[in-house]
Amino acid sequence: MNGFNFEYPLALAILLLFIICAKFCKERSRAIFFPHVETLMVKSAGSSSWLGILKWVGITAAVIALASPVITKSYSNTKKEGRDIVLILDSSDSMRQRGFDSNDLWRNKFDVVKEVVGDFIEKREDDRIGMVTFADIAFIASPLTFEKKFLTDITKMQQMGTAGKRTAINDAIVQSYNLLSKSKAKSKIAILLTDGVDNMSKIPFLDVVGLIEKRDIKLYAIGIGDERDYNGQYLKALAKAGKGLAFGARNAGTLEKIYAEIDKLEATKIDDKKIVQHTYLYIYPLFVAILSLLLFVYFRNSRGI
Repeated sequence: MNGFNFEYPLALAILLLFIICAKFCKERSRAIFFPHVETLMVKSAGSSSWLGILKWVGITAAVIALASPVITKSYSNTKKEGRDIVLILDSSDSMRQRGFDSNDLWRNKFDVVKEVVGDFIEKREDDRIGMVTFADIAFIASPLTFEKKFLTDITKMQQMGTAGKRTAINDAIVQSYNLLSKSKAKSKIAILLTDGVDNMSKIPFLDVVGLIEKRDIKLYAIGIGDERDYNGQYLKALAKAGKGLAFGARNAGTLEKIYAEIDKLEATKIDDKKIVQHTYLYIYPLFVAILSLLLFVYFRNSRGI
């Protein structure tokens, strides 16, 4: 944002004093008696008008310089610190269960999850997001990317049965942490969503907990459906190791609120600094004032006025 103003605007009032003085203060000088004074005055009228212009240009420029004209430029230096987030989605056969969404009882859990996750992706402005899908095996559905449309399309394309029917939560977490280990972001987050109990992982639970504790990655764990469907204590242990939180979602509405809460907890940090630059212009009217007054003195003395 640019703007022009005077640093000392009240100094401009001095110009008013000069105008008042020029009108009411009569100049006193020695009287010279000359028989042809009227002829002399006519001949000197032209030079006197130029002297008057030089004088007033000099006075006006000097007052403007005293008021210190300045151009102000404001810059907004906004630095956003984005996060790297990996979404870990359960695509096992149990996600086919219907009735999770009270507004549409025919929709299965997986379809609801894809919709909620898609909304979450859209809300993240400055984050890189990746996705790991798991069932019998865990695979990277999307690497970390800023391309939200690409990631949203990938989410819609996810299908149950592609990775099998059972549940390998531990393997999915290891896959996600390996993906985030290559990240150079200051803040790294993994969000696990499952409706089942680990029954297929090759990596033991204690090894996974040890991995989570060593890495500087925050883990949120979400269990969906009836509390009997998933192991709440298991999810809490994972979240505690990852310095995060564990949640339970009985229905679609609760799941939406959980993702909204995580979105607030992991809001992007914004460092907004305003830089103001001042460019002082008093040197230009000051130069004009000095030049005009010097010319005024020179021409006045050269003509003997």
